[in-house]
Amino acid sequence: MLLRSMSAENYRSLRAIRMDLGRVNLFVGENGAGKSNLYRSLQLVQAAVRGTFAHEIAAEGGMASALWTGKRRPNEPVRIRLEAELMDEERAITFRYRIEAGLRPPAAAGFAFEPQVKAEELTIETGRRPVTVMKRAGPGISVRNESGRMAEHPEQALTSETAIALIGDAGHYPEVGTFRRAVSQWRFFHGFRSDRDSALRQPCLAVTAPLLDEDGANMAAVFATLATTRQDTVDLDRAVAEAFGGARLTIPEPEEFASYGLVFPQFPKRVFQPRELSDGQIRFLALAAALLSYRTPPLIALNEPEASLHPDMLPPLAGMIARAAGTSQLWIVTHSERLAREIEARCGVRAKRVIRNDGATWIEGMRLTGEMEDEDE
Repeated sequence: MLLRSMSAENYRSLRAIRMDLGRVNLFVGENGAGKSNLYRSLQLVQAAVRGTFAHEIAAEGGMASALWTGKRRPNEPVRIRLEAELMDEERAITFRYRIEAGLRPPAAAGFAFEPQVKAEELTIETGRRPVTVMKRAGPGISVRNESGRMAEHPEQALTSETAIALIGDAGHYPEVGTFRRAVSQWRFFHGFRSDRDSALRQPCLAVTAPLLDEDGANMAAVFATLATTRQDTVDLDRAVAEAFGGARLTIPEPEEFASYGLVFPQFPKRVFQPRELSDGQIRFLALAAALLSYRTPPLIALNEPEASLHPDMLPPLAGMIARAAGTSQLWIVTHSERLAREIEARCGVRAKRVIRNDGATWIEGMRLTGEMEDEDE
């Protein structure tokens, strides 16, 4: 399912923004413009679906840190509002999910700085008017039953719980389950540890790995799955050779553990182990595992993937992004103008430039409706 649009209100530097999205979504801007807040707002939609919304907000400092701190209109509710619209292209069904979270009322239950979920709604549209399939106001939850009528769910949600996670994937509510599964499969890669003790530098258990974990801990198994299960590493070999001056990735037949190494043209008889590689080399290999894995997720989000990479690695990185765009939707946040140009050339897209407009994050040249001013050209 394709993420067709998203909106966010009152979250950090996002006062009120809505934008239409395509197959490849590329965001460029200076430090402090709010690029990472756009990325993070989408990640919070997934957290709501997975049931970790309150934990994620708490981990970034609680509601006091997460809320918009600029001017508000008089009597305006102090709420973060996030919404995502997904399109099932095969069945022509549009899913829209909205969550609103605010502060704890005085003398109410719950912890002081955790988010209080005020409202949630999931609707579907098949060409007619939207139909509500799940709605939550306060602790009460209503769900569309098998007869097509809204009925009260037997459980009530705690103030910091999300209803969409509480309902789960039970077969009683197939539309809810379909949406949850789609969003749960998104992958967010916002920085890989590359220090001496990084999991990227270690062998991992030899378990078939069709996708890279978000921390990259199963990277060696992802490479082994491509080499052993698919028996096709052509795209991976090409990217490694382009990035590392003709180097070759070696992937031993896994036994109890999976591992990998690099052979450089200057030293054809020596295998360099992961502990010997530079931070940039390790991070490029992690990006290769994320973008060229056996099975790619429906959406791959990369936050500043150029970090620690040598400039010569940016063209092959853009090539991997273009390759992944054939099967996945891409969301890329970057400071690098060169990487942006390389992606634009390979993917036929135009970067969205993130700016500050009256203190709030905005996209240069975007209308209030979320469309770009040059889309009609």
